[in-house]
Amino acid sequence: MHVDKAKKRIAKQVKKGFHGYPLVSLEYFGKTPDSAIEVVISYTEEEGAEPQKQTFVSGGDAREDETIQSTLLKIIERADAKTVTEVNGISTLSET
Repeated sequence: MHVDKAKKRIAKQVKKGFHGYPLVSLEYFGKTPDSAIEVVISYTEEEGAEPQKQTFVSGGDAREDETIQSTLLKIIERADAKTVTEVNGISTLSET
């Protein structure tokens, strides 16, 4: 699947707003606000449950990585998520 198509389908899910659980949340991280080298996808089965998290790392910008975007979309679809949220912008990775 092309990266643009995957991004549009994810954006469409995000725009729907909150419709209950299961909930999938996406957050992008980078060293600068211009490039996301990492994305964390969280899956929450029900209210109050501990989210399950998975991290994907890209050599370039994860938002433009076709493999990562297609994988995120497949996870959302297979989880049958009623709600998809996305943290706006790119969160800064802390230096460790």
